[in-house]
Amino acid sequence: MKITFYGHASLGIEVGGKHIIVDPFITGNPEAAAIDINSLKADYILLTHAHGDHILDAEAIAKNTNATIVSNAEIASYYAKLGFQAHPMNHGGSWKFDFGTVKYVNAIHSSCFPDGSYGGNPGGFVIEGEHKNIYIAGDTALTMDMKLIPLRTELDLVILPIGNNFTMDVEDAIIASDFVECDKILGYHYDTFGYIKIDHEESIRKFFDKGKDLMLLEIGESIEL
Repeated sequence: MKITFYGHASLGIEVGGKHIIVDPFITGNPEAAAIDINSLKADYILLTHAHGDHILDAEAIAKNTNATIVSNAEIASYYAKLGFQAHPMNHGGSWKFDFGTVKYVNAIHSSCFPDGSYGGNPGGFVIEGEHKNIYIAGDTALTMDMKLIPLRTELDLVILPIGNNFTMDVEDAIIASDFVECDKILGYHYDTFGYIKIDHEESIRKFFDKGKDLMLLEIGESIEL
């Protein structure tokens, strides 16, 4: 499984010979100017919720790639009405795709489209590939529901928001990693806006002091599991 960071909360995942884009907010992020969305491959686009900083480039990428948009029922319906392929999900449900199994799990946040349309309830994704399992938390507060995830799935990586103000901060993300029983963490949803600036060295140290590995990737940088 290869995971590429495209800035903010945007990710590319290659698994099982398929390409997945998560929460594409790229053209609106000056820090991601080097990323050409027209060059991105996508068989699926996973959307955690409907805020503009998570869906901005979903339509453009879907038009270019004919990708299937996977999200909660309301978001999937929104895009299906626009003529896109969509797969609806809801909390606690899972589906076996051709790259692995995806479960839609709880997140504590808000969700509406930039035009004010209802965006359903926000969520996160647990992806079980053939060899590796990951949890993408989406925008969320720390929640006890995270403790349910390791009861079903042993995680190899957890992807957590750490920017504070709109989501968890570093301290809560450390607790979240305890809840999901995973000490390998990829941080995201930080630095993009003034509200969510973090001290990188201090954040890494706080995780290290708890025996955990926090990775903060450069935009365009990848890791392999």
